[in-house]
Amino acid sequence: MKIMKVTKTKLKDAYLIENKVFEDKRGFFIESFNLKKLEEVIGKNTFVQDNHSKSVKGVLRGLHYQTEHVQGKLIRCVSGSVFDVIVDLRKSSPTFAQWFGTTLSGSHLQIWVPPGFAHGFYTLSETAEVEYKVTDYYYPEYDRTLLWNDKSLNIPWKIIGEPIISDKDIMGKSFEECDKYE
Repeated sequence: MKIMKVTKTKLKDAYLIENKVFEDKRGFFIESFNLKKLEEVIGKNTFVQDNHSKSVKGVLRGLHYQTEHVQGKLIRCVSGSVFDVIVDLRKSSPTFAQWFGTTLSGSHLQIWVPPGFAHGFYTLSETAEVEYKVTDYYYPEYDRTLLWNDKSLNIPWKIIGEPIISDKDIMGKSFEECDKYE
């Protein structure tokens, strides 16, 4: 029995992973993480930290990345709904400077964000909770932000009204100015 469906995104090495949902009158069950099955898709990775955020409607987080201790991320929205966006910052990649966005909701759909990408999301529902596993620890001194509204990327964020953004994200750099990976 297949417990997950894997779909390539338009960006090299980034995948959507849809977990099989087993539902009945009691509710549902999903296997949200299986290292053996995941490694068949993304190769060997060591996940060292789990993160969990809760956001209210209209919050935009990102686009975040680290210049050292670069993180791969396995992301899912466990409640509510978000528009999730990734940007390839790897100069050697055939999809360098391209972005991909998808709506995550209902906890059964995940996105694998390889090391070398910026990541962010916009909250579509009244509240949303996002969980993600990362392949390296968070180091604030290497934390960077790519402007969510960079003109050269032209990402259609599905924003209604004025987004709620942190000071850090307001001060992000344009794609031209941001750090890239070799």
